[in-house]
Amino acid sequence: MPLEKVHLFEFDGLKIDGHSQATRKEGDERQEGSAGGTTGVDMCGIGIFVRAAPRVWPLRMLKGRTVAVVVPCYNEESQIGFVVETMPDFVDRIVIVNDHSPDRTAEVVKELIAKDRAKGLGKRMVPVKVERTRWNEAEIVLEEESEREMAHYVASQVVNEQPETDRIILINNLKNGGVGAGIARGYKWCKDHAIDCTAVMAGDGQMDPGELESICLPVIDEGIDYVKGNRLIHRSAWLVIPRVRFFGNSILSILTKLASGYWRVSDTQTGYTAIRLRALQAIKLHKIYRSYGMPNDMLVKLNIAQCTLREVEIKPIYRVGEQSKMKVFKVIPRVSRLLIKSFFIRLWRKYLFKDFHPLFIFYNYAFFAGLVTIPYAYKIIKAFIVGEHVNMEPLIAFLFLATSSFQALIFAMWMDMQDNERLYK
Repeated sequence: MPLEKVHLFEFDGLKIDGHSQATRKEGDERQEGSAGGTTGVDMCGIGIFVRAAPRVWPLRMLKGRTVAVVVPCYNEESQIGFVVETMPDFVDRIVIVNDHSPDRTAEVVKELIAKDRAKGLGKRMVPVKVERTRWNEAEIVLEEESEREMAHYVASQVVNEQPETDRIILINNLKNGGVGAGIARGYKWCKDHAIDCTAVMAGDGQMDPGELESICLPVIDEGIDYVKGNRLIHRSAWLVIPRVRFFGNSILSILTKLASGYWRVSDTQTGYTAIRLRALQAIKLHKIYRSYGMPNDMLVKLNIAQCTLREVEIKPIYRVGEQSKMKVFKVIPRVSRLLIKSFFIRLWRKYLFKDFHPLFIFYNYAFFAGLVTIPYAYKIIKAFIVGEHVNMEPLIAFLFLATSSFQALIFAMWMDMQDNERLYK
């Protein structure tokens, strides 16, 4: 531990430090050192007393920017210690969100906090507040809205006794909310503390901490709003990723391209990400989908907010002690419904209310004409099956509607790709 400078004084037969209130004669001065406790040494009649001061660690930072990692976990008592202990040194805060785990996850994290605190005090970090001026009424309104939003998150509590200086922050959800709810709560903490770059790593050890820097650097160096790891472009993907997972990921990635507008994203389901503070402030975190569709819903929200995106190659990691809690064939239908809904939300909010674009008309005409085509298609198929003669009117109507619907859809998708190309960096 570092040592305080202590002035020494000599008395008639009594040696005390400079904080005593007796008559004294000035002597030596000790410099900062590394020993702990209080010691006394008699050298030539002069008392040397050293009093230890608590060590204060500076913010670690990455290229001068604060970095936090949100770690959502549920029943990870056997894995969470490994995740925390292997976290890179440049990470300033590790925000662990325990999603009401019935096992000893919370107790294990508390032990990790105590162990880390014994190394010394961290740099003080407190929520950032806006000071009112004549010109920042908009920022004040946003801050008040952010405070009211806490009621929409899953009820939770910060467990730390010293949250301002602890490097490891434990947030316990008072009821199970799902992985998306856990990440949203961690994001909220990081947004309130104005963390420059916030990453997400799973609590099961499936993400290589050695790749964290490559995930964070595009945010810090280039101002990219959102960076996702991509396992599918790694040369081992087909060999390592379970076939069922690979199939499910492919289906959801195709749907997510259409729903989100990020047409070049390929590994939509990975949770290894980093996000810029500006992007956290641009979306309503409490509205993030609370279950396994969270990565897909996040992309839609970021696209509506015009946030830039980049994918970074990462390794697919399995069989490291993790226990999958996702049932693929249950998740795909649920997330598919979410994506269909999200597509229309993006279409109306981004391309009508925020900034009108002709693709809004093309998309809507394609869907409308496609629906009108259905009864004509039914009549034609029914006549073909029973061997009846098909009138020219329904046949011409079907051909016109089907062709124009398909063309409008292709035009709309092409314009969608062109408009969003600028967001993919």
